[in-house]
Amino acid sequence: MDLTSGLEHIVRRDEPLSRHTWFRMGGLADYFVEPTTVDELSVLVTRCGQNQVPIKLLGAGSNVLVSDDGFRGVVIRLAAPAFCSIETDGCLVTAGGGASLAHVISTAVREGLGGLESLVGIPGTIGGALHGNSGRQHADIGPATHGAKVLTRSGEVHWRSRDELVFAYRQSSLDELAILEAQFQLERADSGELTKQMQKLWIMAKSSQPTGDWGVGRMFKNSHGVRAADLIEQVGMKGTQLGGASISDKNSNYVIVDSTASSSDVLNLMEQIQERVDLQLGIQLDREIDIW
Repeated sequence: MDLTSGLEHIVRRDEPLSRHTWFRMGGLADYFVEPTTVDELSVLVTRCGQNQVPIKLLGAGSNVLVSDDGFRGVVIRLAAPAFCSIETDGCLVTAGGGASLAHVISTAVREGLGGLESLVGIPGTIGGALHGNSGRQHADIGPATHGAKVLTRSGEVHWRSRDELVFAYRQSSLDELAILEAQFQLERADSGELTKQMQKLWIMAKSSQPTGDWGVGRMFKNSHGVRAADLIEQVGMKGTQLGGASISDKNSNYVIVDSTASSSDVLNLMEQIQERVDLQLGIQLDREIDIW
């Protein structure tokens, strides 16, 4: 059976991935699929496994660098309503893995539920946020997570309860193929006060990083409590440019690309930073950008 037989209505071939990432760069995906149901997703994943076809999940594309050569396999995006719902029940918020993190936060705040507002301004989907335990400073999404429904690489659906989950700095044990749904246990709070706090945190976050919805990306994880931006500045690379990619003057841990940039420009710049920080400071920087 053909990989996409019966699924033609949700499949696009040779799709430019530059249309779907914040960097606006990268080559073609052999198949780009947007399932409308969990059943469609499960069927596709099962077939890919049987035929040994590589799969990648793409969320909002805010933290992904796609190779100039593209991706030889299937790229799946969970953008259909079935994967983006947001519901509240008492202090429990249930959100689809494809739901925007920003929308989940605003819903919780509007309902007078505290626990996620400190994540305001972080781009991406719920699935991506949980996979990488998104957060800032001492506030991560992990502590509020009550459980998650996941899809394994063999196409099976399972529920992961809170006691099964492990969260650490910018990583989690939720490493299955896809996060279909997540639940967050929050606390009652005054909606007005939460809104004020969220607005304050938003202003603080935006003042310390370059602005824009495309062409900007955070490169590295902080290392042992030291800001990656400080390490990059210590080795004299603030403002460095390579091709169409340059290090932000506002925050040295952000790369900014222009319309002439290639994925190779960004990757080579990041490699230069890692080599110099390792050579001069003896510290190995771990990438925060997902390289495809």
